[in-house]
Amino acid sequence: MKVVNEANLNFLSRSSNESYARIATAGFFTQLDPTVDEISDIKTAVSEAVTNCIVHAYRDTLGKIYLTVRILEDRTAYIKIRDRGCGIPDVKQAMEPMFTTAAQEERAGLGFAVMQAFMDKVTVRSNPGKGTTVTMVKKLQSRGEHD
Repeated sequence: MKVVNEANLNFLSRSSNESYARIATAGFFTQLDPTVDEISDIKTAVSEAVTNCIVHAYRDTLGKIYLTVRILEDRTAYIKIRDRGCGIPDVKQAMEPMFTTAAQEERAGLGFAVMQAFMDKVTVRSNPGKGTTVTMVKKLQSRGEHD
């Protein structure tokens, strides 16, 4: 599918940067004139993915988070969030609702479930010791569908 527009950001895994990633992503996709619900869904999914990087990938250290956003030719929002953190040993298990590796903290283990609920497609690739890449896709309504 052809890329119409693209932006790339990287930032430190500080919790204060979660809102930056969420707002920057939402701002990028406003050029498609999405619905309020579509922007809300995207912001929520990005928030969950970035929070996973901060809390799990770089648990006791700072690292970089890489964000790529693309608009594809058919009004599809493409979002890739990547880290070079600890990685996930068992992606299938990690994507199960209520699973968390942060049992000592107050974590619900719903991050991937939330991403899947708000996006059309969520793909997770991970290599222990090398990092994780989460790719999310959401087809936005055409302008006439939400007038």
